[in-house]
Amino acid sequence: MPHGQRPNHRALYTGSFDPVTLGHLDVVRRGRLIFDDLIVAIGRNLRKREMFPLMTRQRLVQELVDDLVRHEPEGGRVQVATYEGLTVDFARHMECHVILRGIRNLTDLAYEVQLAMTNREVAGIETLFIMTSQNFAYTSSNLIKQIAALGGNLDQLKSIVPANVLTALKDLQSRNQLHHLIEDQVD
Repeated sequence: MPHGQRPNHRALYTGSFDPVTLGHLDVVRRGRLIFDDLIVAIGRNLRKREMFPLMTRQRLVQELVDDLVRHEPEGGRVQVATYEGLTVDFARHMECHVILRGIRNLTDLAYEVQLAMTNREVAGIETLFIMTSQNFAYTSSNLIKQIAALGGNLDQLKSIVPANVLTALKDLQSRNQLHHLIEDQVD
């Protein structure tokens, strides 16, 4: 690298984003101020039932990122991608040496620290934690899924769910396509 030129700082912000929330966008917004390139990497969580197919999640996130960059042009570039398999393998493929993670509370921290230590030990990839804004400290994709699946009033989620996601949730709810999320939960 030529003298005086700083390396490109690229990070991978991973998650299932099912559904993407305003809390996720808050992490993207602040991550852009730290990194030259931020890749929002949408994967599958094998422990969770999916509400939206992977391509729908990618479309919803891309719409939101495009809007964010248009309204807040300062900051790093953002790319939205999907991936299968191990996050560390995708990080290597994308030439990222840092994984960005949002932390809401101590429960998140305990889980994320374990992952971060494993990723560093196994793959040499560091993790940077960003605390979510207070407004989103209790936002949870799982709770949003439960409210939608059980027929809750989705308009009450406007303060934590982007408008395009709220529209998509209402569509699934009106077509009665959310029962698979609660089938195993009810005995």
